[in-house]
Amino acid sequence: MDKKIEDLKMLFDEEAVKKRTKELAAQINESFGQVEDLTVICVLKGSSIFCCDLIKQLKMPVQLEFIKVSSYGNAQVSSGHVKALDLTLPALKDKNVLVVEDIIDTGCTLKFLIDLIQNTHHPKACKIVTFLNKKIARTACIEPDFYGFEVDDKFVVGYGLDYEGYFRNLPYIGYFE
Repeated sequence: MDKKIEDLKMLFDEEAVKKRTKELAAQINESFGQVEDLTVICVLKGSSIFCCDLIKQLKMPVQLEFIKVSSYGNAQVSSGHVKALDLTLPALKDKNVLVVEDIIDTGCTLKFLIDLIQNTHHPKACKIVTFLNKKIARTACIEPDFYGFEVDDKFVVGYGLDYEGYFRNLPYIGYFE
């Protein structure tokens, strides 16, 4: 691995990450209400840490599901081609769905997933939350309903985001020059 932790620059510290995650949970609680069930779909592997922290603060009954897709492989930029690794989902017809993503850059992965969920499963509502929103890289016509932070065109790691499988465990978001 050619990237080292000592080369990492701080973007959002642990306190900012925790605070923003709590604020996002409050927005989601307000948006969906606290009465109806919510099916949360966590996009593996990157959003797992964010998703777990987020759902602990949701007030409605939550059903947690996981799917696995990839558009990066071991590269630092999205290939633009979505590879479906595991898209097994329960029945979502007439259910409230929240797709949890770590970062939206090109938007290709989320566009693929949202189209699949809406056209195949016909949920009552389907919203997107992402921790990081990299609008500068967007090629697909899709925007999150909720996002933690907007980021420039930096290669970010930490809080679930990785480089060649490493750095996911960092409690903050950093970047490499």
